[in-house]
Amino acid sequence: MKTPRSISGKELAQSLRQLGYEPTRQRGSHLRLKTLEHGEHFLTIPLHDFIPIGTLNSILRAVADHFNITKEELLEKLFDKV
Repeated sequence: MKTPRSISGKELAQSLRQLGYEPTRQRGSHLRLKTLEHGEHFLTIPLHDFIPIGTLNSILRAVADHFNITKEELLEKLFDKV
């Protein structure tokens, strides 16, 4: 599955809820998320209309590494609506 090109920060935060990520705080246009599944993990995501592809790839890679899965498996889990 290809990485989505036009995803907003709010959409990404909503998708990450499936993996147990919950907002802990917001400062300006950045949202801090935390999960306790598979150990404690924090993420900061920009709440922009479109997240730049490099930033999105970095966030997805960090999540995949935390859950010990591939980025492709993560994409299917988060964005496959079939």
